[in-house]
Amino acid sequence: MTLPLQTRSAEVRLQGVGKRYGQIQAVKPLDLVIEGGTLVTLLGPSGCGKTTLLRLIAGLEQATEGQLFIGGRDVTLLPAGERNVSMVFQSYALFPHMSVLDNVAYGLVSSGLRKREAHVRAEATLEVVGLKGFGTRLPSEMSGGQQQRVAVARALVLEPEVLLFDEPLSNLDARLRRSMREEIRALQQRLGLTVVYVTHDQAEALAVSDKIVVMRNAEIAQVGTPEELYTQPNSVFVATFMGEANHIRGRIEAVEDGVARVALDALRIDLPARGMAPGEVDIVVRPEAVRIGPDGQGGMLPATVSRATYMGSHTEYYFATPVGDLFSLGADRLARRMVGDAIGLHFDPEGVVLVRP
Repeated sequence: MTLPLQTRSAEVRLQGVGKRYGQIQAVKPLDLVIEGGTLVTLLGPSGCGKTTLLRLIAGLEQATEGQLFIGGRDVTLLPAGERNVSMVFQSYALFPHMSVLDNVAYGLVSSGLRKREAHVRAEATLEVVGLKGFGTRLPSEMSGGQQQRVAVARALVLEPEVLLFDEPLSNLDARLRRSMREEIRALQQRLGLTVVYVTHDQAEALAVSDKIVVMRNAEIAQVGTPEELYTQPNSVFVATFMGEANHIRGRIEAVEDGVARVALDALRIDLPARGMAPGEVDIVVRPEAVRIGPDGQGGMLPATVSRATYMGSHTEYYFATPVGDLFSLGADRLARRMVGDAIGLHFDPEGVVLVRP
């Protein structure tokens, strides 16, 4: 059937928006633009301010400073009901005594739409999220993943300009989380929705996002695409938060034409200088960039295998080196190294980056 949703994608713009509770700065004043029709994830550890920022966009909290625009309209002082946004909560917040259809139609009926018309739109929206024919069931008769879809349908049926997700998959098991994040991403792209998505799960953020806003200590640490944040982090925190990473120290011996010659004990590697001068430097090495060199070859980083864990498709290695311990993922299933082996390491430059502390 024809999709009844009149989806609209609106830009969300924050200018100097901050939130203070007494002496506590929950969100430091920040600027952020979320382009219409994109999925942007707010990512960070607990207490970093990401959920507070989401609630500021939703209108569930009022900013103590700055301005907030949705679709070019100043909504800073507007309550949640006048912002044309919908939110999917971590707990789903479904009414247990209502059928699935009544749960989805609830917002429409509350806004004054006749129940029959609300049910027609609710049924069509259930079809959009893959729950056609489930309208007569109670939430308790649905699986966790199905309840999540009901919560999404209830938000979508209101035809919001912006859809907000607050840790939507945290109550699901790992396999179902993977499936549901793919469904949410596919739905967002198919309908062209503007989505702001909060999570503390790095893999989830990488999988669903057009852009990721990494937050730390109530402020933005870095904004970028998943690839930018993984390959070009601007700090040790962002690098180590965005997936597995080895943090070591080295020395820049020289910089020429934007390329730094970096010394790691006996190993030398050329890397983009990223504006850094000769001297001690922080370096991030992704586990997949660590390579075991041919036996007897010089100019490598000396290392000893301190732990080797067989994982089927690969082996997880821990190496003791003069510049610190390193974690690596090895694909050498047929030539595994043993604990105590003395080896030499070199790095794939694409997985190594100079960062600031």
